[in-house]
Amino acid sequence: MENTSPGKPFPLGAELSDGGANFAVFSRNGTRVILNLYDNPDATDPYAFVELDPKKNRTGDIWHVFVPGVKAGTLYLYQVDGPFEPSQGHRYNAKQLLFDPYAKALTPVSVFGNLPPTYKTPLDKTDVELAESRHLYRFPKCVVIDDAAFDWEGDMPINRPLSRSIIYEVHTKGFTAGKGSGVRNPGTYDGFREKIPYLQALGITAVELLPVYEFDEYENTNVNPRTGERMKNYWGYSTIAFFAPKAGYAADKSPGGCVREFKELVKALHRAGIEVILDVVFNHTAEGNEHGITLNLRGFENSIYYMLVGNHNEYYMNFSGCGNTMNCNHPIVRRFITDCLRYWVINYHIDGFRFDLASILSRSQEGALLDFPPLTNEISEDPILSRTKIIAEPWDAGGAYQVGRFPGGRWAEWNDRFRDDIRRFWRGDEFASSGAATRLSGSSDIYASSGRKPGHSINYVTCHDGFTMNDLVSYNHKHNEENGEDNRDGTDSNWSYNHGYEGATANPAIEKRRNKQMRNFLLTELIAQGTPMILGGDEFRRGQQGNNNAYCQDNDTSWFDWTLIPLNEKILTFTKRAIALRKRHAVFRRETFFRGQHAGDVPDIQWYNPDGSNPDWKEISRFLAFRLCGRYAKNDDGSEDNDFYIAANTDRRDIMVTVPSALGGRKWYLVADTSIDGPDAITEEGKEELLRGQEHYVIPAGSLIILIAK
Repeated sequence: MENTSPGKPFPLGAELSDGGANFAVFSRNGTRVILNLYDNPDATDPYAFVELDPKKNRTGDIWHVFVPGVKAGTLYLYQVDGPFEPSQGHRYNAKQLLFDPYAKALTPVSVFGNLPPTYKTPLDKTDVELAESRHLYRFPKCVVIDDAAFDWEGDMPINRPLSRSIIYEVHTKGFTAGKGSGVRNPGTYDGFREKIPYLQALGITAVELLPVYEFDEYENTNVNPRTGERMKNYWGYSTIAFFAPKAGYAADKSPGGCVREFKELVKALHRAGIEVILDVVFNHTAEGNEHGITLNLRGFENSIYYMLVGNHNEYYMNFSGCGNTMNCNHPIVRRFITDCLRYWVINYHIDGFRFDLASILSRSQEGALLDFPPLTNEISEDPILSRTKIIAEPWDAGGAYQVGRFPGGRWAEWNDRFRDDIRRFWRGDEFASSGAATRLSGSSDIYASSGRKPGHSINYVTCHDGFTMNDLVSYNHKHNEENGEDNRDGTDSNWSYNHGYEGATANPAIEKRRNKQMRNFLLTELIAQGTPMILGGDEFRRGQQGNNNAYCQDNDTSWFDWTLIPLNEKILTFTKRAIALRKRHAVFRRETFFRGQHAGDVPDIQWYNPDGSNPDWKEISRFLAFRLCGRYAKNDDGSEDNDFYIAANTDRRDIMVTVPSALGGRKWYLVADTSIDGPDAITEEGKEELLRGQEHYVIPAGSLIILIAK
């Protein structure tokens, strides 16, 4: 192609300017770089190509060129030549088409879905020489995007404090793809936007979206043994383009339409006061191991982007359990990751990120866990990300477990100990009270020593990975047979109880017990110190037929069934009222840990036995009771909060408790009693019932009560 100029090395990716676009990519050991330009998504041949001159179009390890006439919507791909020496970590293949690692959008075409049966990944020089041409299969194209084209109308990230956040974890497609969603474009960003009034009415403050970075659902080749259908990668934890929103989730299938549509969703959520947190996967990519397909990073600089095995560089370290591990603490990869995070905050107004298998981010280039990892510290201290929520899943598939000690300063963490201790407690396990008490009071045993606050504990009972709450109270065992892995996948440590029957039942007594247990879980999570995270659909008993690893179920198993709402209106109303209770009272969302009794003053928290005495934590079992003193928490209007008495009975028998005297001449009123089967299991503000007997209360078996002093 004529009339090109050398261009500039930064920014990386495709950047529109001055009547054309600058293209820049990193490749240290590549010897030849070709930029292909296409005029439509289905084209197999480019309408033009530019072979970059290593003398004119290369600055250090950055290859760059300015191409006049390029506009938003132009499609492009790369080819890169260089040594194919797997033992040295190099896997260049000039015949392989490559995505730009900084591509801002892809066309909605599947790579894996179009692989021919005869496709073979080159494993040696002979394979490369015999490989077919670039017409091997349909390949998505990168799309040139004009980042300045969207009108945000003054919108900015909300940056709500963690202490005031209530997170709702949800799958972007599954939210509206299922029965009864009633939206115009089910399973899309546009469809999600139509459901924002539902989220507002629920009361949550943030949505945490399962991966929306571009991935290929057809990467999964498992087959459903019952139906014979090919399974998919539904969750999306296998990224192919880190700067690009998934085009398949857009109703607008035009090149780059996904960018506008996702930005419209973010803007609409912000107008509703709802933050957007993205679940991001920087621990591995869809390129897999030495048998995987080359898509981008491997074809540009395999030896830098991935952790390779010592003296056997043809193999990949696998701390992700998915075939490869990104070399996160190499300076080039650190720059790539921070560039990506900054891009989403600046150009999409994203409020936060949840990092999948985040312990990999704290591993050295040799795979060892670091005490002070450059990347996690850089993310924590980055000036663009300084007010952005950063949440770690603080473990990986290589044995790292960093709950309470994830390195990097201000990181929040998914607290799986909250999940397990609360599940065991409400299941009625013996001597689980002490653990539950620690979780309810903010997990200071985990977070206080590092100088973090209660809000850094992301408290959840259920999440996408595991049972839904409906299934937690309906199944004793996982039922993953339809995943095509002989029920071997998914955890066996569920701490669940089916209440007398495995699976769905019409038995009213069992259903009553299950509904009560769900009220227990939801209310416990929403009054606990820390940041609560609700799994989307739990509020109306969305189930997965006992599947606790539905990563491959892109169907009614995982999708929201909105027809369940009329059937489970009571639990939905209960959830709304429980969320409202938390938001009204600062005592449930403290910004500091409890300090306990101090001289001549009322304690901020006081624990009790059923008879009102101090508990012996070595002896107490299947019971918890405590009083929260409101004077230590200020409400939004600056006033002191109310005192609360909270008691939980997980035994099989009712318990008569001695209620401590309300302070300051106040009286106790009933806020919640989960044994009540109806909307009054939790009251609306101002409708609390005065206790006739202020000294005692009978807590039914398997129930939770909350009293407020007024």
